[in-house]
Amino acid sequence: MLNTKKSLLSVAIVTATLGLTACGGGSSSPTPTPTPTPTPTPTPPTNNAPTDITISANSVSENAAGAEVGTLTATDADASDTFTYAVDDERFEVSGDVLKLKTDTALNYEQETSVDLNVTVTDSGDASFSKAMTIDVADLLDYYDFESAIMPGESAVSYSGQVARQLLINDLNQLISTELGDTATFDTNGTFTTREQVMDALTSYFDVADYEVLSQRPLLTQTTPGAQTTLAEISGTSKTLVGKIAGNDPTGQHKDWNNGAFEGWGAAGSTTPENLVRTLFGMLADNAQTQLDGTVRQDPFGNDINTIFLTDDGRDLKQLIQKFLLMSVAFSQGADDYLDNDEPGKGLLSDHTGVDAAYTSLEHQFDEGFGYFGAARNYLDYSDDEVAAAGGRDDWQLFHDTDGSGSIDFNSEYNFGQSTNASKRDRGATVATDLSTEAMTAFLQGRKLLNDTAGTALTDEQMTELLGYRDTALLTWEKAIAATVVHYINDVSADLGNIGTAEFSYADMAKHWSEMKGFALGLQFNRLSPMSDADFTQMQTLMGDAPVLTGDVDAYLADLLTARDLVQAAYTFDADNVANW
Repeated sequence: MLNTKKSLLSVAIVTATLGLTACGGGSSSPTPTPTPTPTPTPTPPTNNAPTDITISANSVSENAAGAEVGTLTATDADASDTFTYAVDDERFEVSGDVLKLKTDTALNYEQETSVDLNVTVTDSGDASFSKAMTIDVADLLDYYDFESAIMPGESAVSYSGQVARQLLINDLNQLISTELGDTATFDTNGTFTTREQVMDALTSYFDVADYEVLSQRPLLTQTTPGAQTTLAEISGTSKTLVGKIAGNDPTGQHKDWNNGAFEGWGAAGSTTPENLVRTLFGMLADNAQTQLDGTVRQDPFGNDINTIFLTDDGRDLKQLIQKFLLMSVAFSQGADDYLDNDEPGKGLLSDHTGVDAAYTSLEHQFDEGFGYFGAARNYLDYSDDEVAAAGGRDDWQLFHDTDGSGSIDFNSEYNFGQSTNASKRDRGATVATDLSTEAMTAFLQGRKLLNDTAGTALTDEQMTELLGYRDTALLTWEKAIAATVVHYINDVSADLGNIGTAEFSYADMAKHWSEMKGFALGLQFNRLSPMSDADFTQMQTLMGDAPVLTGDVDAYLADLLTARDLVQAAYTFDADNVANW
């Protein structure tokens, strides 16, 4: 009995104890709170570097400043990545994802047909990839040179004789400016001691007695540096101005300038283009002799004249001689001979089937016409400011070393004569004009047609096309001259309005009048001129042979404005341009 009771008591105690623990009684050893399982830290994703770059297009047209090349696309395994691009050629930039030229930068096919560059793409994780790319430069019809169709590898373009005559005119002008300019210098330099010496010096550039001697003289027209320093390096055969002045070609001119047709100086037919040049030479030599004799000439207002080439009646002989030669030689030859089509076997009616050298006779005639326009072969690469030497890039002022030879080639890299006037009038237009581009583009198109057909006779359709290009080139060339006449009418009008004031300059007035007159005389030399013979005669009458400086100046001013109206109507110039050129 006792053992059974002990067993029951033990069971009761255990049960009571377990019950106290389960009820959370005051035990001295509480159960610990379980530790939560930690959240694992995610492993950062691996950044994949770009593996390729493609571009939507890989060519750009030459002469297109700021042109877009194409859109760049990066290949990257990270689908949502973002990219930035860079290029190692400083002429280019990337705008967003577009590869382009910088705003003021253009490429030139004649200097480089393609560009090799490296494009680098960088992703948002700063991983990068670079790729070499070649950007082709698309050639445009903008450079006056064509490979011979007869002799592959040779140029078919040649007009060195025209360059030589442009230089003769330039050098004659330089001679007058430096040796027959300031009276004080003339008195001290000792170059001339007689009138005959002055005439000989002037004539040596016009009616060349000994071309071999002349051709070895250093050129007075300077570039820095020049590829040619003498005429002999331009043309080895004899070149004169007198032989090419209007009236002295044996055939092909639309009027007989030596037998009554020449107008604009004195009574109609009273002189000839050649004799007018000799007359102007004589006037200059007379002024020199007067200075040698110790006599000080005076202008109509009683002021001393300090320049040999200024007359005492308002004329600047340097300007008259230069501008008239540009018209009676360069423009006359271009318009009335090489680019005309009224004389069988001459000009644009020359043979196109036979070969003179690397070119046909017709190709050569067209080139010689272009040579008298005077533009550098890459004329379209220049801004108007640069052709006028009035702004733009420092090494593009009138001329530029296009081929990178380190010197200026007069045959291809210099802008002469009328080409500069086209750009000057464009840059001075109130209502935009582009005479320079229109003329050059037409010359290029006509020359390309001849290059494409060299060795075969032109069809009627091809001749019509050629004459269309000629018409545009010649009309635009003449418009540039006519606009220049307007420009100087405006200058002379302003000068005459200043008579009696501190703003009046006799030298400026004489210069402006002589440039006006010299250019205006040339508007008779183009058979296809839009100015009628009657209007030309009236214009010359209104201008006169010298400015009116005393007496009824107002009436003369009115005459000049009437002359300007004639020019405006003939060439359909915008009224705002005519008022402001």
